[in-house]
Amino acid sequence: MLLQNRVKELRARFDLTQEMLAVKVGVTRQTIAAIEKGSYTPSLLLGLKICDVFQVRTEEVFWIIKKEEGER
Repeated sequence: MLLQNRVKELRARFDLTQEMLAVKVGVTRQTIAAIEKGSYTPSLLLGLKICDVFQVRTEEVFWIIKKEEGER
């Protein structure tokens, strides 16, 4: 399964830089960049903090894509 997200899109809509979002949720800019690229899966707490910044429900920011059987 893969965790997909709309963090970059929402961040742009709210006119926030990666650094600004990082400060609001208590992580580094590199963590936000990694989340946006899909190379880092945030903890539940961090995911909820991100959703709180954008004032949206979790499923509006994060969702799971199931891989085809046999894929890695």
